[in-house]
Amino acid sequence: MVSGPSGAGKGTLIRGALDRVPDLAVAVSATTRAMRPGEVDGREYHFMSRAEFARLVEQGAFLEHAEFAGNRYGTLASELDRIMGTGRSVILEIELQGARNVRRARPDCVSVFIEPPSLDELARRLRHRATDAEEEIEARLEVARIEMSARGEFDHVILNDDVGRATDALVDTISGEMAA
Repeated sequence: MVSGPSGAGKGTLIRGALDRVPDLAVAVSATTRAMRPGEVDGREYHFMSRAEFARLVEQGAFLEHAEFAGNRYGTLASELDRIMGTGRSVILEIELQGARNVRRARPDCVSVFIEPPSLDELARRLRHRATDAEEEIEARLEVARIEMSARGEFDHVILNDDVGRATDALVDTISGEMAA
């Protein structure tokens, strides 16, 4: 699983790893947040209503679920089963609370923390992608301060100060863990 603050570059690095590691697939998370322009249901997220999400929580369908920035996010156990049923390894893009829950449910999973170079750079990245209102960016930065203090809970930490180098580090980490 790959975690780190919003804007640290998790998605970018994961996309780079997926292009280079043949038997790796990303588990698509579920969310109650609104779809952003260009997103496709089932590709970036399984978008659902709060009621549908709550129903699936009650049914025990999630490996983990959490609330973040006013929206719910979770990993459906069926998503992992689907991928692993094809013989591929699964990568999760997940926030800190979810990562802790996955670690409890699956203690054998490997965890990677993507660290931004600084909070100032993280703020710049969040503002540059222009997907969130300023209030949401400030909330994400507040959460990022807490998340960055938890980096020691992870098996691996990768500093994303250069996308190419950080992608190489993630690919090396994944390849090494898959070979173990």
